[in-house]
Amino acid sequence: MFPTDPTRDPTGATRLVAPPAPDPKAQRILEQARQLEALLFAEMLKASGTGPPGMAGTDSPFEGFLRTAQAEAVTSSGQTGLAEAIAASLMRQG
Repeated sequence: MFPTDPTRDPTGATRLVAPPAPDPKAQRILEQARQLEALLFAEMLKASGTGPPGMAGTDSPFEGFLRTAQAEAVTSSGQTGLAEAIAASLMRQG
């Protein structure tokens, strides 16, 4: 016999199932991994020289804010999966 699906009742209708409670330690690790991912992307943007050059070849403070905002946008999209991979690796280690 196949195991029953806990999200379905015997008639096959979907039950409302509360999501599992988030693990506070896992949430902290994931948040820190996302911060690390944003920092890495910001540094990659800086190293790549994207964006308009600053005055006299130096970065303006606004360019740093722009890079940070761009990096946080990439991280919050979750499309790269880098933060999740880092967090999963850290959680496996204990």
